[in-house]
Amino acid sequence: MVKLILLGLLAGALFSSTFILNELMSGAGGHWFWSASLRYVFMWLLLTLIISVQHGFGRIKALATIFRDHWAFWCISGTIGFGLFYTGICYAGDHAAGWVVAATFMFTVVTSLLVLVAFGQRFAKKFIAYALIVFVGVAMVNISEGLRATTAIDAAAPMSQMLIFGALPALIAAFCYPIGNQLVWQVSYNSRNSRSSRNLTSDNANAEPSQPKSMLERLIAKVPAIDTDLLQNAFNKVWLMTLGSMPFWLILGIIVRPDAPSGSQMFNTLLVALLAGVGATSIFFFARERAVTSSEVAGVDSTQASEVIFALIGGIILLNNALPSAMGLVGVGLIIIGLILFAKNG
Repeated sequence: MVKLILLGLLAGALFSSTFILNELMSGAGGHWFWSASLRYVFMWLLLTLIISVQHGFGRIKALATIFRDHWAFWCISGTIGFGLFYTGICYAGDHAAGWVVAATFMFTVVTSLLVLVAFGQRFAKKFIAYALIVFVGVAMVNISEGLRATTAIDAAAPMSQMLIFGALPALIAAFCYPIGNQLVWQVSYNSRNSRSSRNLTSDNANAEPSQPKSMLERLIAKVPAIDTDLLQNAFNKVWLMTLGSMPFWLILGIIVRPDAPSGSQMFNTLLVALLAGVGATSIFFFARERAVTSSEVAGVDSTQASEVIFALIGGIILLNNALPSAMGLVGVGLIIIGLILFAKNG
């Protein structure tokens, strides 16, 4: 168990590089669009190389066929789960410290529950209390930093600007990430459900399939059932979602029209793609797969909270950020407590 927790903490440290390097690139004048889009370009190239080395180029051709047959779904899930998600993270990084963005994004644990409810799942009422703990922590972190900025500049604008341009995009990202993940999970669920329905129909020819009633149920029913074992591999799913996000980045680039990225920004974005996009994800999935009991899985999941701590420490050491106020530290503590409660009781 200790080894799994250590692996989870290592993944959290690598994940936190996203927030630190984004803040570094923003401070150097790099446009947030390149920090966001180039990460997924580099990720797609790195994943193509990794998958090809592991399984041969035939695997890439098979994935390309899956993408071609269901391109609309992969573009929608990639746009929401990767495009809108990371645009919010990078845009927020231009207006708030990296650790503040990381702390705000941890609200994704709460939004994940809301997404699950929307997709027909249910959870115990005690999770509402855990969600409130995380929400209060996120609010305290952002209010404390907003008050600090207002005091430093002696104006009311910094508070409102940080909340609108810093906290709000990170909160939007916290919704988009679980929606994208749930859409991809729904593909496998629909595939299993479709096989069960076919078996049921063969056993009972007169059985009538239930029809979705609400608009949300009808939308969820439109998620395709892609019956392939290839979607059991996390790298394959990330490859497909990353490719699906490319039209979004192209359209966004045409709208924003940013100046060309510098060499340092391209290098730092490559580091984010390598450390957070490939390294952290693979380590986290490895630790989760090695967990045997539910408590071990919960323990690994709880290490997500370490991203806030590593982003805070990294910002202080590498970017000379000031220590958080007492309110900010209490907020971070509440976020961590809430995440641990989610993991241990999930």
